Amino acid sequence: MQNLSLSEPLHRLTHAYKSGLRRAIRESQITLPITHIRALKRINAVTDCTAHSIVQHTQRDKAQITRVLNELQANGLIIKSDNPNDRRSQLLKLTPAGDQMLEQIQTLEKETTALMTKGMKQTDVDLFIRLANTLADNLSGGPLEHPIQQEDA
Repeated sequence: MQNLSLSEPLHRLTHAYKSGLRRAIRESQITLPITHIRALKRINAVTDCTAHSIVQHTQRDKAQITRVLNELQANGLIIKSDNPNDRRSQLLKLTPAGDQMLEQIQTLEKETTALMTKGMKQTDVDLFIRLANTLADNLSGGPLEHPIQQEDA
């Protein structure tokens, strides 16, 4: 029996998806780096989102996330407000411009996913998602939040 390795197919898939999405983002003249896009997604997904929530979810350095959030605020994509539950943190919320940017990005993600899954049955796509989530959960030590669709670029 041939020794099958997931390494190369996973690498190829990840590279192809990220390249396709980056190309679509670049062609749409969106200049935000991926880390900024991930922060926007997290702010949109989490009620009472804080920088700490983004640090935990993205597994990025606190200083890096602080810089990202400051840039998003400077670009008018998010606002910060006092957190009534914790004076040491601020609540993050998308501005109307942030909502519009995220909608545009989500449209590009859907188009990239549609291109990637062209010719596949929905049952096969659903199976792939379940399997990919299980593989990731096995390596990360347990189930994480994961909606049925690809969330992170």
